[in-house]
Amino acid sequence: MNLSELMAVEEAFTRFIEEFRDSRGDLKYERAISEMAVKGSKSLIIDFPDLYAFDAELARAILNDPSEHIPKFDAVVLSKLRIRDPEYAEAIGRVHVRFRGLPQETPLRRISSDHIGRLVMVNGIIVRATAVMPLLTKAVFRCRSCGELIYLEQGSQYLRTPTECPSCGRKRGFELDPKESTFIDSQRITIQEMPEELPPGQLPRSLNVFLKDDLVDIARPGDRVTIVGVIDLVQRQGRGGALRAFDLILEANNVEVSSRELEMMEITPEDEERIRELASDPWIHRKILQSIAPSIYGYEHIKEAIMYLLFGGVTKELPDVRIRGDINILLVGDPGTGKSQLLQFAAKVAPRGLYTTGRGSTAAGLTAAVVREGGTGNFVLEAGALVLADMGVCCIDEIEKMRDEDRSAIHPAMEQQVVSIAKGGIVATLNARTSILAAANPALGRYNPYQTVAENINLPVTILSRFDLIFVLRDQPEEERDSKLAEHILKLHRYSKTPVKPPIDLEFLRKYIGYAKRIKPVITEEVMERFREFYLKMRSASREGGEISPISITPRQLESLIRLAEARARVHLRGKVTIEDAEAVIALMQYSLQQVGIDLTTGAIDIDVIMTGKPRSLQVKLQRVLSLIAKLERESGVVKDEDLYEALEEEGIDRNEASRLIGILMRDGTIYSPRPGYYKRSI
Repeated sequence: MNLSELMAVEEAFTRFIEEFRDSRGDLKYERAISEMAVKGSKSLIIDFPDLYAFDAELARAILNDPSEHIPKFDAVVLSKLRIRDPEYAEAIGRVHVRFRGLPQETPLRRISSDHIGRLVMVNGIIVRATAVMPLLTKAVFRCRSCGELIYLEQGSQYLRTPTECPSCGRKRGFELDPKESTFIDSQRITIQEMPEELPPGQLPRSLNVFLKDDLVDIARPGDRVTIVGVIDLVQRQGRGGALRAFDLILEANNVEVSSRELEMMEITPEDEERIRELASDPWIHRKILQSIAPSIYGYEHIKEAIMYLLFGGVTKELPDVRIRGDINILLVGDPGTGKSQLLQFAAKVAPRGLYTTGRGSTAAGLTAAVVREGGTGNFVLEAGALVLADMGVCCIDEIEKMRDEDRSAIHPAMEQQVVSIAKGGIVATLNARTSILAAANPALGRYNPYQTVAENINLPVTILSRFDLIFVLRDQPEEERDSKLAEHILKLHRYSKTPVKPPIDLEFLRKYIGYAKRIKPVITEEVMERFREFYLKMRSASREGGEISPISITPRQLESLIRLAEARARVHLRGKVTIEDAEAVIALMQYSLQQVGIDLTTGAIDIDVIMTGKPRSLQVKLQRVLSLIAKLERESGVVKDEDLYEALEEEGIDRNEASRLIGILMRDGTIYSPRPGYYKRSI
C-alpha cells in the first residue's frame, strides 16, 4: 500500500472517530476518548459493526492489513487525548485502539497459512497461562567506551542491538540501560477449542496467544474468551539453526472474557417468546422430563434428578461463606443399566458439559496441572476437567476405578467448588463451580442389597457424603418391565432414524436451560415451614429412638432439598419456590435415602450409612465391644478372646455376632492381636 493510500485510511479513521453517532445521536467515540482519563483506561474499544456501517472500505482495509494501520490509529487517538487531557496522555504515554465483534468468527480448527497477517476473531477456553513478563519496546544502550546513549525501537520478538556507536565508532561493548528503556507487561496464554464443540474422535486444537500491556491477567485458565488479533509467525529452531517450518501465534488486539454466567446461548427475542410460551404449559415439567435421554427406558426418578442437576440451584455468596447451588448426583448400579448413556446425555445437553472416565483421569487431569513450558523452562498452569467445566456439568464415569490420591482431589471441588494448586512454586486457586454427575460400578460386579452402599462400591465416605442424591440401578428380572424394555430396545434398532421423538429437541432444551439459569428463585415462608417440619420430624425420629436410633437426616440433606427445590422452580421459570416444588423434592430425597441410606438390620433410614459407611446400630454395637475391651484391658493389660466372648454373651451378643464385630474392629485397625488369641486397643 502506497503512502497516499495509507494517508487516506488514516483520514477515514479520524473522520469515523469525529463523526460517528450512536442511536441516541451522541458522538460515541469522541465521548469515549473524553472518559478515558476518568476510567483510567489505556484502550479505546471500537465495535466493528459501527466501523463497517460507517465505511466498508476502511473496515476491509483493517481486516486485510491490521499491522500497518492499527499503530497509526493508536497515534490518532493519542493526539485527540492530548488535546482533551494532556496530563493523563503524558502519564500513560500510549493508547491502544482495540476492536471487538468482527463480522465473522474463525474456528481454531480452520486457522491456516491463509490467515497470516490478517485480523481474526477466535473463541476458545484458556488451558494455560504464563506469568506476566516485562517486554522491551524501546531499548536504550550505553556505549562502555564513551558513555553515549543509543536509542533503538524494538518491534520483532528478538532483541535488536546497535551495530556501532555513532560517537566513537566502536562495534561492540554496548550494555542495556533498564532505567532509561521502556517496558510493557506481556503474557502468553494457550487457548483450546471448546469441549462441547470438539468433533468426535478428534484431539482439540490449540493456539498460543500473545497478550501485551493492559490485556495481561484479565483472564485465567478455565475462562472462556473471545479474542480479536493478528495471526503472526514464530520460526522454529533446530540444532542446525532456523528451520523452514513456522508456528502460528495470535497477537491479541482485544480479549473479552465470557461472562461468568451462562453466555453461551444466543437467545433471540423469538426464542425468548417460545421459551415463555413453553413455560406457561402446565405439563412443562413432564415434557422436559420426557426430553431427558428419551432413548433410555424408565428411570423416572433418576431422570428427574438429572433434570434438576442441569437447571441447578442458586449459589449464595454470603460475607463469610459461599453456599453452592450446584447439585451433585451419584449413580451406582449393575452393568448394562445405561449409566454411561445417562452421563453422556447430560454432558451433551448441558450448556457447558464435559465427560470423562475414572480410569483415564488423574488428579492433575481433573483439577489442574503445573507443567514446565518448553523453551523458557518456566512453570505454567494448565486447567483440568473440573476447571474447564466451570459453570457447567462434569460427568465422571467409573469413578470407583480412580486411584485414591486422584479421587481425593475432587473433595474441595465438590463442596467449596475451588481447585487449589501448590506445586513448582505456583500457588493458585481456580474456580470449579460445576455440578458433578458420577457413575460407579459395584465392587463385586453386581449390587449386593445386603451390604451398605459404601461396602458395595470402593469409594470413601467423605466423597459419598458430598453427593446430594445417590441412586441405585439394579437389574432385576421382572416380567412386565422386561417385556416393555425389550420392546423399547427393538423399536430403537428398527426405527433408527427417529426412534423416540422427545417433546423438546436437544438444541432448544439447551437454550431453555440457559435462559432458566438467569432466574434466581426465592424460598417462600410456606416452603421454609414445610422443610423445617420435614427436617424436625426426621430428626425427632432419631432422638426418640435413643442411643441406638439411626440418624435419618443431617443439615447437608436440608441444603440439598433447598437446591433441588430452586432447580424445580427454574424448570417452570418461577421466581418463587412453591409448596408443590417442596413436596416433589422431599419425595425424591426420600426415594434416594430409601435406596441407599437404609440400616439393613433395622430397616430404618440412616444417614450414617452414607456419612460414615456404618449404620448407627452397628456403630453402637462396635462401641460396646470397644468399651468391654478397654475395661478388660485395664484389669489384665491384654484381653484374652475367651474372656471377651463371655463378657459379650453377658451383654446379649452371641458368639457369631461377636466374632463379626471383632473382625470389623480388626479391619479398621481399632484393635490388634499382639499374639494369637489375645487383643489390645491400637490407641
